[in-house]
Amino acid sequence: MIRDPEPSGLAQLADFDGARDAAMPQDRLRAIRRAAEGLRERLLDAPPVRFARSFNLLRIPYPAWFAFTGVYSQQLLKPHMVHLLARTVLIQYDDFEGRLRTLLFTPADFEAGNETPYFKRLAEQTPKFLHKAIAPVYQTVPQALASCGISPEQIDYITYDHLHTQDLRRWLGGAGTPGLLPNARLLVHRQELASVQGLLPVQAEWYCPHGLDGIPAERIVPFDGSIQLGRGLALVHTPGHTEGNHSLVHRSGDGLRVSSENGVSADSWAPLQSRHNGIRRYAKATGAEVILNGNTQESSNDQYLSMVLEKTLAGISAAHGFSNVVPSAECTPHWLFPGAPTSHLWGETSHGTPTVA
Repeated sequence: MIRDPEPSGLAQLADFDGARDAAMPQDRLRAIRRAAEGLRERLLDAPPVRFARSFNLLRIPYPAWFAFTGVYSQQLLKPHMVHLLARTVLIQYDDFEGRLRTLLFTPADFEAGNETPYFKRLAEQTPKFLHKAIAPVYQTVPQALASCGISPEQIDYITYDHLHTQDLRRWLGGAGTPGLLPNARLLVHRQELASVQGLLPVQAEWYCPHGLDGIPAERIVPFDGSIQLGRGLALVHTPGHTEGNHSLVHRSGDGLRVSSENGVSADSWAPLQSRHNGIRRYAKATGAEVILNGNTQESSNDQYLSMVLEKTLAGISAAHGFSNVVPSAECTPHWLFPGAPTSHLWGETSHGTPTVA
C-alpha cells in the first residue's frame, strides 16, 4: 500500500510495516514473503522507468570469507580474496507529480573513499606498483554521465544502498561550494545516518571518516522505512549489511530489478543453483536459501530476511534462472584472485533511452 505522496513527489511505502515484529523468525520470514509478493505484483503493473543504465567504475579487493559468509569455514582450500566490481546506476523516471527525475545510485568517489580505514590499511600493505593492478579503475562518475549525454546538473537525487566507504563531499559540496552535482540531494535512510554518527569500532572500519562533513543539511533528505519515488521505482528498507541498508527496485523492460550489497553475486540469492561446489554444498548442508555478505554481522537475522525479501520481490529471470537481484558491487573473476564464484555475471545493463538537457 502507498501512503499519501510527500510534497517532494515521493511516497511512503507501508507494505513491510510490522513484518519483522513477530517473536518467531519463521513468522517474520512468512510475513516478509507475503509483503514482497504483494509489492511485486503492484510494481509489475507499473510502466518501466524511462531509462536505466549501469556503468562499471572500479574493482575492489574484498575478503572471500566476508563475501560468502559461512561457505569457506569448513573448506581446506579457499580463496583469500575476491574482486567486487563496483557500479553506478543511472535512472530516469516520472515522479508522482509527473516530473521527469534523474537518480544516480551508488556513485563512488573512489579517490576520497581510499581514506576508509579498511582501504587505507590495504593500500599500506600493498606495494604501490600493484595498486592499479589490484584495484583497476574503468571510469569515473562524470565520465559515465558524459558517455550517455547526461549533464551533472540533471541529477536530482543520489542514493546508496548503504554508506560504507562513501565520501559524498565531491558530489554535494560544502563550505560554500555546490559540488560536482549542484542540484542533487542525497536520499538516505534515517537509520543509516544515525549509524554513521554513532559507530562501533567494527563498523567504523568500513565508513569513510569525513564522508558527510560540511554537506549542507538541505542537500540531505532522510527517510524512514521504504519509499516509492515513482510508479516503477522504490527504495525498500532491507536492513542487514547495515541497519539502514536499502535496496533499489525498478521496473525494467523485462520485469523487476533489485540491487543492494546484502549479497555479492547471483549465487548469493540462489545458492542451490550455484555452479560453485562450495556454495552449493553449503546451502544443501545448512538449508540456507541465501548467502550473506557479512563484513559486519550484528544484524545477520535481519540480513537473511532482507535477502529473501529481495529475491521474492525480484523474481526469477527466464533468461538464466537466477534471481533478478543485481549486486551493487558484483563478485567477478580476475587473474589476481582466481576461484571467485561466478555462476552468472550481470555486467553492465541498459534499458530505454536517456532524456538529455
